[in-house]
Formats: sequence, C-alpha cells, structure tokens
Amino acid sequence: MGYLPEMWHDFAVTVAGLAGALTGLLFVAVSIKSEVLARSRSLASRAAQTLTLFMISALAAIILVAPQPRAALGAELLVVAGFCGAVLYFLDQRAGHDRQGVARYIEAASPNLVTCVLVGVAGASFLVKAGGGLYWIIPAVLASMVGGVINAWLFLIKVPADPAPVAGDQGSG
Repeated sequence: MGYLPEMWHDFAVTVAGLAGALTGLLFVAVSIKSEVLARSRSLASRAAQTLTLFMISALAAIILVAPQPRAALGAELLVVAGFCGAVLYFLDQRAGHDRQGVARYIEAASPNLVTCVLVGVAGASFLVKAGGGLYWIIPAVLASMVGGVINAWLFLIKVPADPAPVAGDQGSG
C-alpha cells in the first residue's frame, strides 16, 4: 500500500481537514497575542514556523489526492520537503535562539527537521519503490501536527499578554 496513492485518499482528506482546523487554532492564538508577536521577531518567526509545519501536512495531503502520474507524486513530495525545509531554516535563523523566553520552548518542541526529512524520505522511497513509500507520510504528519499543536498552545498560554519587549528578543527589524 505504500506505493498505491489511491489507497491514501481518505487519509489525505482527513489530514487536510485537520491541518486546516489547526491552522485556524494558530491564527486565533496569534491574533490574541498579536501585540506581543508584532514586537518580537523571535516569536513572530516561531509562529511562522508553526504555520509552515501545518502547511507541510496540508500540502502533502493535497499532493496525495491530486490525480497525477506516480513520478510526479514522489517528486512533489521531495519539492515540499526541500522548500519547506529551506523556509523553516530561514525562519529559525531569523528567530535566533532565545534562551530566556517562551520561544525557547517553541524551538525545543518544533519538529522542523524531522518533519521535512520524513516527507523527503516518503517522496524518495515512493520514487524508487523501496523503503516504505508513502508510509513515511504518517510519522511526518504526526510530527508536524503534534509539534504545531504544542507551539500553538504555547503561543496561547505562555506568551505574556503584556506588550512589553520580550526577553531575549533581537528586535523587530
């Protein structure tokens, strides 16, 4: 079944719905804490990383349900892994490493590298028809969703409501 994309249709539809709902949760959390996030490059970048994690699952789901040649499916998963990995790396560099504030917990909880590698392995193993194929999408989705939910919860619960500068922030410019 790891090499039969048509068997993954219901899984992909479920993942797409879940990714959409969790993206909405993130937007609620970010909008509630918008003043603080607007003043903190670190927290804003971590919020963008969380959105990217949810989008990886959404994009993988869209790719799985799209009618297309098998080679395109594997190649598109590799592109998603590479592109999202580059975006997550850029956002990580932009965020810096805040050892004082909430961003350090978000940084620790984010499965950025794991998610991208697993999607890449799914695409590569699907293309060569060895090594598990689409089964690698399951842990990738779990990593992105669990990490994203933890991040959204941290934004909602742990980010201070006071719009004072966040400790350890590198500034907004």
